[in-house]
Amino acid sequence: MLFHYDGRASEWEEFEWSKRAIHVSIRKQTKWWYAKRFLHPEIVAPYEYIFIWDEDLGVEHFVIRKSMYLAVVKKHGLEISQPGLEPYEGLTWEMTKKRDDTEVHKHAEERNGWCSDPNLPPCAAFVEIMAPVFSRKAWRCVWHMIQNDLIHGWGLDFAVRKCVQNAHEKIGVIDAQWIVHQGVPSLGNQGRPEEGKQPWEGGKVQERVDDVPRQIG
Repeated sequence: MLFHYDGRASEWEEFEWSKRAIHVSIRKQTKWWYAKRFLHPEIVAPYEYIFIWDEDLGVEHFVIRKSMYLAVVKKHGLEISQPGLEPYEGLTWEMTKKRDDTEVHKHAEERNGWCSDPNLPPCAAFVEIMAPVFSRKAWRCVWHMIQNDLIHGWGLDFAVRKCVQNAHEKIGVIDAQWIVHQGVPSLGNQGRPEEGKQPWEGGKVQERVDDVPRQIG
């Protein structure tokens, strides 16, 4: 099943397997909107881990064969994780930056005043919404946290810790496997500017990061 938010479903017809796939195309919606409707915890229950990744990630250094990434996740007991991000100009969070001297890291030193508590986001218990990986148990809780009209998901990465006990120990970044955020414009170019707002702002919603379940199921 492929989800298309750019309306270009027919361009996949060059691939033979595309004819056997189910294509769902809804413009100006992205992965969280689709995840809420098609990745219900009961539907994905057969899977141990759920990857909710953006489409503009370079995966040349990410090895999925033999479950190398998941082997590290299990070794360190992570319920929520992401691969490290190759350092580049404009990287937002120190937590998600790839480190060369460790296999996994769970804490980071951020800029002055950014962390009220060293065990809370963005210094710990934190991964970005661009490439999170959830265990089956964590996804059951996170799915309930997602609003029906959620599009971009900004703020969700600060809230998912509430789905994991001892989150500062069970949420981390895998340095042994890393990706590159290519920053390809996509949803932000859809729509038209209105009342002084940019096109992408029309799809923005107010995230409720405080009113979320601590544990479901």
